[in-house]
Amino acid sequence: MKITAPVRVLGTMSGTSLDGVDAAIVLTDGQRIEGFGETGYRPYSDAERAVLRAALGHWPGTPEVEAAAEVVETAHAELMSQFPQADLIAFHGQTLAHDPRGRGTHQAGNGALLAEVLGKTVIWDFRSTDVEMGGEGAPLAPFYHFACARHIGARDPLAFLNLGGVGNVTWVDPSQPGPDVPGACLAFDTGPANAPLNDLMQSRLGLDRDEDGALSASGRIDEGVVARFLEKGYFLRMPPKSLDRNDFPDLAGAVADLSDADAAATLAACAVAAVARGMEHCPAPPSQLLVTGGGRFNGAMMAGLARALPCPVEPVEAAGLDGDMLEAQAFAYLAARVARGLPTSAPGTTGVPAPVGGGKISRGGT
Repeated sequence: MKITAPVRVLGTMSGTSLDGVDAAIVLTDGQRIEGFGETGYRPYSDAERAVLRAALGHWPGTPEVEAAAEVVETAHAELMSQFPQADLIAFHGQTLAHDPRGRGTHQAGNGALLAEVLGKTVIWDFRSTDVEMGGEGAPLAPFYHFACARHIGARDPLAFLNLGGVGNVTWVDPSQPGPDVPGACLAFDTGPANAPLNDLMQSRLGLDRDEDGALSASGRIDEGVVARFLEKGYFLRMPPKSLDRNDFPDLAGAVADLSDADAAATLAACAVAAVARGMEHCPAPPSQLLVTGGGRFNGAMMAGLARALPCPVEPVEAAGLDGDMLEAQAFAYLAARVARGLPTSAPGTTGVPAPVGGGKISRGGT
C-alpha cells in the first residue's frame, strides 16, 4: 500500500528475552507520530520458550530453526488476528543469530506466510538490507526514538536506553531536521543486559526473570568480575556496533562460583557498567536517559544507572511513553517508512555507509 497520510500500523516484537510477543498500533505516516492505539501481548508457553532457546545461535536449514519458526509464526498470527483495524502490519520475527561481519543476521519467521494467513500487507525482514550494505543491522529503533523525542516535545539532546536481552542506547538531537541527518542520532548495543540474568534465574531457580530485581538487590557485587568483563574487546570498539545475545558466553562461568544473590547482583552490575562505558561515546551529554525494556523494572539496574550516570535516569513512562510497547511501536513506525520508501537506518545508527531502507513487503489476499 502507498502511504500518503497517517495510517494504523500494527507493530510486533519478539525480543531476545524470549518472554513473548508484543503488539501495538501506531498512527503514523512514517515521519510523525500522530497517536497510539491498542496494544496486546501473547506470552510464550514454557514448551514454546524451550523450542526457541534450543534454536538460539542456529542458522536456517536446521530442524531447530524450522521448529522455532513455526512457534514464532503461530504466536504472531494468533496475536495479529486480534487487530482487524490495522491497515498495515510490521513483523520483526525472532532473532536467532546475528553476525553482521560474518554470516549476516537471521530472524525466524516468514512474513509472506503471515500476509497470506491474515489477508493483510505485512512488512518484514527489516535488518538484512542494512547488513548487506555494510551496516550492523542493529539497533533499528533509533529512527523511532527520534520521532518519540519530537513527539514529547524534547528540545535538548537526550538518550533512550533499551534494557532487553541485550542493551542498546540511542542518543538523539531532536533539533536536527530528520533522523538520517548527520548528527541527529548515534546508536549502538551497549552490552548484555537481561539475557545473562534471565539465563541464570532459569538455570538455577527455574524462574524466567529476577522479578523487580529483588535477588540482584540482595546480593554483593563481585567487582573483579565486572572489571574483567569491561576488558572485553567489544568495549574498545567505536560505535555504531551490535551484539548477538550470546556474544559473551563466558559471563555465566565468571559467576558460577558465586551464590545466587551475588551472581545476580554481579550480572546486573555488568549490564550497568556496559551502559556507563557506552555513554562515554555520546557526542554531547544527554539531558536525560529514558529507559525502556524489562530492565527498567530491575531496581538494582536502575539504581546502578542513577549512581553511574551524571544525568537523570527515568523509565520512559515519565515522558508519557509505553516502555512495554516501545519496541513493537518502533517496528510499526519503520514499516510505515518502508511503505513510503524512506530510510530506516543511517551511518550514525548502524554504521551503514549511507542512509538505507530495508524490509520486504508481502501483500495479503485481500
